[in-house]
Amino acid sequence: MRDLPVTAPNTYTSEPIPEAAQEAIDAMMRSGDLFRYTAAKDSPVALLEQEFAALLGSKYALAVSSCSAALFLALKALDLPRDAKVLIPAFTFAAVPSAVIHADCLPVLVEVGDNYRVDLDDLERKIASADAVLISHMRGHTSDMDAIIALAEQHGLPLVEDAAHSLGTKWNGQNIGTLGKIGCFSFQSYKMINAGEGGIMITDDAELVARAVIMSGAYEHNWAKHAIVGDEAAKWQNKLPLYNLRMQNLSACVIRPQLPELARRVADGRSNHDYVAERLEGSGYFTVPAPLNAELRAPDSIQFNLKDFTPAQAQAYMDATKALGVSTQVFGLSQDNARAFWNWQFIPGDTPALPKTRAMLAKACDTRLPARLTRDELDYIADALIEAATKVRG
Repeated sequence: MRDLPVTAPNTYTSEPIPEAAQEAIDAMMRSGDLFRYTAAKDSPVALLEQEFAALLGSKYALAVSSCSAALFLALKALDLPRDAKVLIPAFTFAAVPSAVIHADCLPVLVEVGDNYRVDLDDLERKIASADAVLISHMRGHTSDMDAIIALAEQHGLPLVEDAAHSLGTKWNGQNIGTLGKIGCFSFQSYKMINAGEGGIMITDDAELVARAVIMSGAYEHNWAKHAIVGDEAAKWQNKLPLYNLRMQNLSACVIRPQLPELARRVADGRSNHDYVAERLEGSGYFTVPAPLNAELRAPDSIQFNLKDFTPAQAQAYMDATKALGVSTQVFGLSQDNARAFWNWQFIPGDTPALPKTRAMLAKACDTRLPARLTRDELDYIADALIEAATKVRG
């Protein structure tokens, strides 16, 4: 083990925003036109929607205030009945079941295995009584989408993709987010494209996007400024509630110049992940689940499982990594962790047992690996993770 440098890399800062964004923001500030509907057409938000849809290979995109807002609008656009049962993975972020609740539906949690992917047997057991499926590609790990799509089609259920962590990931060469009826993405600071906050949904279904546009806050005839079929939106005028979840032009000015950077960031992020994963696997202390054959990942973090650590050792491991300047959480041991399903006490009814997911969360670690990191910084992180395990395990 090499000596660690004095200063640990900061994994919570993002890449600098391109200069073109600053120029666009300056022009926007001078104009004062921050609202997406001020311009007759081609506002920054409208241009972002067109560019993002083209980038992903989708017909329509709707930019909103967050990925949570996109998920909520997706469920509302599907016109599910009140208390509809929506299957979601038990390993996801609290915002996902929150969006389901907010849409007047009921989350039904599906077991997740040691590889962080949906347990297909449990999904098959629960899908017969469900009304929709919402798959989170949590931390960029893609479940077996071929099997999930087949089950959803067999039961006639709509499939929504929470792709907040998977912008740039491909499944059999197809962009994640385009496999279901609707795909939802995040522009929050820790994602591949950083706007601080923001989200976007994509779909090929004109009626779904028309409903979502109206509900996002396209009051009066502002829906006409969207790239949707006019008749589809016009028929929903005044018939749907307005939730006012619009994205503002400043956010779009920050996002648009970053879209051409996505391919490079994805390649760098995958290279970084695989380099650290190989070092962690070689230490003997950890396992790093491999991608599925159809999956080409776009990671900006790394998840790995502790091998044969007691609960006390796992807790000590988190403390040891923190002391070395590398923030590492064990999902199931970090107090009030928003990714631990037993903390989602806003879901009606008793907390389900879900033993597979609970066992996975007790040993699954998470460390950020932004695409901008250098090889020396990656070595620091890998060395620190391994050194902490060595100290804890003796």
